[in-house]
Amino acid sequence: MAAKQAIIEYSTENLQPPILTIEDAIQRNSYFQVPPFLAPKPVGDYNKGMAEADQKILSAEVKLESQYYFYMETQVALAIPDEDNCITIYSSTQIPEVTQNVVAKCLGIPFHNVRLISRRVGGGFGGKAMKAIHVACACAVAAFKLRRPVRMYLDRKTDMIMAGGRHPMKVKYSVGFKSDGKITALHIDLGINAGISPDVSPMLPPAIIGALKKYNWGNLAFDTKVCKTNVSSKSAMRGPGDVQGSFIAEAIIEHVASALSVDTNTIRRKNLHDFESLVVFFEDAAGEASTYSLVTMFDKLASSPEYQRRAAMVEHFNRSNKWKKRGISCVPITYEVNLRPTPGKVSIMNDGSIVVEVGGVEIGQGLWTKVKQMTAFGLGQLCPDGGESLLDKVRVIQADTLSMIQGGFTGGSTTSETSCEAVRQSCVALVERLKPIKENLEAEAGTVEWSSLIAQVRISL
Repeated sequence: MAAKQAIIEYSTENLQPPILTIEDAIQRNSYFQVPPFLAPKPVGDYNKGMAEADQKILSAEVKLESQYYFYMETQVALAIPDEDNCITIYSSTQIPEVTQNVVAKCLGIPFHNVRLISRRVGGGFGGKAMKAIHVACACAVAAFKLRRPVRMYLDRKTDMIMAGGRHPMKVKYSVGFKSDGKITALHIDLGINAGISPDVSPMLPPAIIGALKKYNWGNLAFDTKVCKTNVSSKSAMRGPGDVQGSFIAEAIIEHVASALSVDTNTIRRKNLHDFESLVVFFEDAAGEASTYSLVTMFDKLASSPEYQRRAAMVEHFNRSNKWKKRGISCVPITYEVNLRPTPGKVSIMNDGSIVVEVGGVEIGQGLWTKVKQMTAFGLGQLCPDGGESLLDKVRVIQADTLSMIQGGFTGGSTTSETSCEAVRQSCVALVERLKPIKENLEAEAGTVEWSSLIAQVRISL
């Protein structure tokens, strides 16, 4: 309501036309810089690879449009002023730590004066990361200024305008390949529409190229441009860069298959990595030869009776229908998993109930359920039933930046795992402390229940 009351006066005199598209940005040389440490590395000699090719596809084009998050809960925050120049903020965010830091800088107060709590997020997909900071800061400024609680949420239309979503892209590629479908060289010109501010856009080129590298292109060269345009800034969205990179790779593979009039799976299989080429493309991230299972998995799926049956059904349908067509695809994917340090804390209360804190945020991925299960498993050595009875005694509490500092961010499909590992290590420390007491009790009275163990610990203290 307040925003609708504002009247903005501005002049367009001497202003150049807005930059709205990737083409506009390239024409006007409007780019964001990608830090050198994020710049992906080419592989091999593209010109040599093209010289070895029997056939070539030159300057083909793929366009990818944007995509909105459509989380159920739009951006929302509640800010409550506290004593001693402090403030508490309840925010629907995937990055409590960063949001707390930015709010503190915005208000000009120390970080420890800002407590940010995120109990759960009503859908995120990356949209509750950087974009949640704007609403939390606006809410905090109003509450800090007025010295009264302020709650702010965006209606769907405003959220869609502000959130930005997935990055639109324009790709031109040239690819050389042998008559048997083996690709010898690939060059792509990649334009990324980042919007008006960088956000996480400089991180996209390595993710896109990394996803492309799931195939052995022989020699890979590229020119990536992160374009600055006058539209809302785009942000991380569910597999940012990886989704687009995989899509681009499949478009190229299908184009080659079409040019050779062969089944797409034949081209896919022909250009999957062996471990030697995997090391060339991924270097240290390739891991050990024994862990590379993509080829085996692909062969198993493509040759499975169920896949063959469904492929035959599709082929029969397409022969029988002139205007309607169906398809089936067998798409390999590689995803570089990066594990981040994640804190965790397990506390046993006087009555035997258990409180657990982790840096990760519950956004519907089941993080709390996994953490509860890991807690029961980790402390199960102290229970006659192996910890099954502990599940009902475990409570996982919300992410709190003053209680669990340096919590990091929730994303990348690894937060549940790292949070569980932090909890497991906490449980190991507790078991080491409690096990001697349990063994003494068992020597005196036999089987010891969890409640009896904790009661004895209280007496011992």
